[in-house]
Amino acid sequence: MTRPLAARLPDYKPQTTDYLTQVSRYLFLILLALALDCCSERQFDSKTEGEKLLRRDAEWADLATAGKDVEKVVSYWTEDAVLLFPGQPVFEGKAAIRAYVAASFNMPGFKIHWVSQKPVFSPDGKFAYMRGTDELTLPGPDGGTITLHLRGISVWRLDPDKQWRCVVDISNAAPPTPGS
Repeated sequence: MTRPLAARLPDYKPQTTDYLTQVSRYLFLILLALALDCCSERQFDSKTEGEKLLRRDAEWADLATAGKDVEKVVSYWTEDAVLLFPGQPVFEGKAAIRAYVAASFNMPGFKIHWVSQKPVFSPDGKFAYMRGTDELTLPGPDGGTITLHLRGISVWRLDPDKQWRCVVDISNAAPPTPGS
């Protein structure tokens, strides 16, 4: 006849339901913590997101410089975007912005290019602003073209589709350079 396990091992104590319940609770808490960690948003990385935003803005500037695809250029603004440019009315919303971009691209001699820098982010990483410099070439009064040197601020929003889009675009004339 074999003796029960408890009789063979002097220190053996059968596992109680209290012990098993406690182990189950710990396992549940560990699994819950792992699940929450996997589903939680990661910490905002301003360096990485700044590089991403500068690349997106440079792509946009290149599209605008090419002056061909109105819809692609307009897609970089939000539906509720506002543009404030020197000597122009306020353009508010995509319909007004689309009309402005189309008219600009159809203007003989029109060309625009800008370079943005130093993105600054809101603490939650959902908004940013950047300053930039623009060169805008337009038809001049004597039939030639004139080039305006502008400086500006753009405000960007990270939309639900995780794309940065411009919400506010403001520019004004840059001060004259020394010696000009």
